[in-house]
Amino acid sequence: MNFTYVILIPLIPLISFLVLGIFNKKIKPGVSGYIGVAALSTSTALSFYTAYQYFFAIGKVDGVYQTFVQKTTWMNFTDTLAIDMGVLVDPISVMMLIVVSIISLMVHIYSRGYMKGDDGYTRFFAFLGLFSFSMFGLVLATNLFQIYIFWELVGVSSYLLIGYYYTKTSAVAAAKKAFIVTRFADLGFLIGILIIGYYTGTYDFETLNNPEGSAILNWASTSFMGLSVITWALILIFIGGAGKSAMFPLHIWLPDAMEGPTPVSALIHAATMVVAGVYLVARLFPMYYFVEDGFALNIVAYVGAFSSLFAAIIAITQTDIKRVLAFSTMSQLGYMMLALGVSGYDGHDGVGYMASMFHLFTHAMFKGLLFLGAGSVIHAVHSNYLKDMGGLRKYMPITNITFLIAALAISGVFPLSGFWSKDEILVAAFEHNKLIYGVGVFVAGLTAFYMFRLYFGIFWGKDTKYEHEPHESPISMTFPLMVLALISIVGGFIPFSEFITPDKAGFEAHLNIPLAIVATIVGFTGIGLAYIFYKKENDLANKFANAFGPFNKWASDKFYFDEIYMFVTKKILFKRVSAPIAYFDKKYVDGTMEGVGNKTVVLSEKIKGIQSGKVQDYAFAFIAGVVIIALVFIYLWTN
Repeated sequence: MNFTYVILIPLIPLISFLVLGIFNKKIKPGVSGYIGVAALSTSTALSFYTAYQYFFAIGKVDGVYQTFVQKTTWMNFTDTLAIDMGVLVDPISVMMLIVVSIISLMVHIYSRGYMKGDDGYTRFFAFLGLFSFSMFGLVLATNLFQIYIFWELVGVSSYLLIGYYYTKTSAVAAAKKAFIVTRFADLGFLIGILIIGYYTGTYDFETLNNPEGSAILNWASTSFMGLSVITWALILIFIGGAGKSAMFPLHIWLPDAMEGPTPVSALIHAATMVVAGVYLVARLFPMYYFVEDGFALNIVAYVGAFSSLFAAIIAITQTDIKRVLAFSTMSQLGYMMLALGVSGYDGHDGVGYMASMFHLFTHAMFKGLLFLGAGSVIHAVHSNYLKDMGGLRKYMPITNITFLIAALAISGVFPLSGFWSKDEILVAAFEHNKLIYGVGVFVAGLTAFYMFRLYFGIFWGKDTKYEHEPHESPISMTFPLMVLALISIVGGFIPFSEFITPDKAGFEAHLNIPLAIVATIVGFTGIGLAYIFYKKENDLANKFANAFGPFNKWASDKFYFDEIYMFVTKKILFKRVSAPIAYFDKKYVDGTMEGVGNKTVVLSEKIKGIQSGKVQDYAFAFIAGVVIIALVFIYLWTN
């Protein structure tokens, strides 16, 4: 089977970006929306066709899913080391095509209603096209360098989208913060790539991930500070992934990214930019698993577990609904990371890997639904804060029902999609690491609590008197809500274990009823507490929060990580490090060069009088010079 046509999936959004960007002023806003939707509809159709062909037609040979690569050499360094450009089709790249295309298409459709009347309407759809192109290119990359190129393109396009309202100081600051923090992380990624290339002689995923290949078999050939250099490279690559996926302590950019339009929040936080880190670790999973007995993989597990708990605690205390969802995203990404970290490789041992990808899929749908639902609410009440909301179920029935479905799904309520994927994660954790399992169960309870705190606070709670009576959003905004709600209901019944496993062979997964019961009880406990505290206006929530004393204030202030970030950057990096270097550069480096220039000017002023403009003067000088040179030559010759 020739999958060459797959290259069209990223190229079509790129074309829409170029058309909308170049002809920004000439295209009517309404037309630009249709162009964006048409482009993503085409890419989505091709993605589904690819998935059908791969999973149900020709992808499997002798019980194992094959990898199809179409590539051409871009740069040659040595006989073995080269950078290729192309497309790689395997189970996780096909799955990611589906995820990215669905969410991007729904965001495009939703944005036609949400951004209506905005001065930068066409520019917005151009940026969406660039972002979609970058994500498609990232998931189809055949090697580490290609994925790094699109990785940076994702960073650039997210910068443009987060800072879309460039006249707002807060939006500009948020865009710069996201860009700078992820650049620090990406430096680790780049160094890791260079180490891998130097010691293995390849950047190619097929070669690197081959359990029988030299990259895995010879990992112990060189060591540094007690670990193999390949392990160090994998840790550095994970740092890059942790930056994109907002893992602790590189998470500080994520809440501020809410300054972008709500469709952007859905696009970035649901299925695209933030899952790139999870996808990166999954893409290199055989290396993480086999190199040095999974040392780097253990780091992935514990960082993921801590991040999920840390973010869930903060989410409980936030009052901005988009920030609650942002920290929820961080927590769920931690879930995906810990699942990868506790996974094995062969057969059922790979349940963690499968569960991570399964949860990536289900989370994309219900978290995209939550963000778009939040956008619908914000569009109606013109506020992000819970204090300005309440009783909206009477005014927004579709948003209410779809938001409830998403909240139940992320809380792990049977039979919605989140129940199945979260159960598999907890099964993997229980089988491999009881401590991480305990953290996972506790986070499940916290998730249910803060999500229903959000739901009851928006749609129930106090009967708010609104200045302008809220109303349901137009069909262009509610249609994506209904589509994502449907997928959130039925998505859990997809037999992921038959399609996506680390060894690509598949296995039959079974529901672990005792663990599912435990998780369900914990989830309903969280929902029950939220019901008591927030369904009707009362003072119980404040009393409960006050019982935790200073800890509640610390969590509300995000444990002061933003303040630490500002102190480190402004007080230490800028004033103590950058300022002296800048002074030395200006005073001595620039001063020296400026001094040389000034002296040259002075000297030229003094000697320019020699240029008289008289031919006889120049002839005299020439003859005199010749005579002097001749006399010197004769003197040296005779002596």
